[in-house]
Amino acid sequence: MRRLIDSGSPFEASIGYSRAVVDGDWVFVSGTTGFDYRTMTISDNVAAQAEQAMGNIGAALAEAGSGFADVVRVRYILPDAADFAPCWPVLRRYFGDVRPAATMIAAGLADARMKIEIEVTARIRAA
Repeated sequence: MRRLIDSGSPFEASIGYSRAVVDGDWVFVSGTTGFDYRTMTISDNVAAQAEQAMGNIGAALAEAGSGFADVVRVRYILPDAADFAPCWPVLRRYFGDVRPAATMIAAGLADARMKIEIEVTARIRAA
């Protein structure tokens, strides 16, 4: 069964996507940036953006019945590859023990204020 999860971000309705899609035991979380969707603000600090993005992802995973321990794949996209290392302490807190398959890509993002975008794939574990 397919279920859509929305974060309340205006981007989802404007562009036509969901924060996450649950399909069977799989959870596919869209590329998620450091926007605080309650205030529609974003820090100019890349590590703070990574922390906020992980919080946004965590909320989507929880709504799906999953969590960071269930993540099997993560993709990091940064406009400036040099910004990746400052994010490592944040990312290690969430994935240090999980160690999902990971890729970092240097590419432009939709908004110049965005310094990192994170996409994950997770499983929903049977109770």
